[in-house]
Amino acid sequence: MIVILRKIFSRVSNIKTNRISKTPKAEFTRIRHEFEDHLQAINENTNEISSNYEYICEIGNKLEKLSERVEQMQLFLEANNSYAFERKNEFDVKRLNRREQDVFLVIYTLEEEQGSITYSDIAQRLHISEQLAGNYVTSLIEKGVPILKRYVNSRPYLRIEPEFKTLQTKENILQLSLAEFGF
Repeated sequence: MIVILRKIFSRVSNIKTNRISKTPKAEFTRIRHEFEDHLQAINENTNEISSNYEYICEIGNKLEKLSERVEQMQLFLEANNSYAFERKNEFDVKRLNRREQDVFLVIYTLEEEQGSITYSDIAQRLHISEQLAGNYVTSLIEKGVPILKRYVNSRPYLRIEPEFKTLQTKENILQLSLAEFGF
């Protein structure tokens, strides 16, 4: 009887271990297949993102070239007097606060020294962050100061519209007191 019970017990334990050993194997196989599916989806998304990034870069380069061509055409037409730009000589500029005046003067003076300037140039001169410099420039534009932005390699370069600059020099449109700023 003991021999029979041992045989039954060994068969039952073999059956249980076979079930247990088959179940984890099957589960691990199923999980591996799911991971492979996820990996394939991630690779497809990565390829799509990469191709979209390349496309956006290509569009950015084309826009930059187009901007340069338009500027060249404008300069050519202005030089040959065959095209006159109609612009208002009257600028409607709202009163600037002290910090906006500082930013304007930095743009005005640095433009004389180095041509177009960046937010970084303003930030360094006034000891503020580039983001804050950008906010002040946006505020100036919203208040009617004609600041021209040109993007090169996704970086904005700033200038004051020449007509406004001349008019500001002659008539002090912004009512700046240079003595107040140490000039």
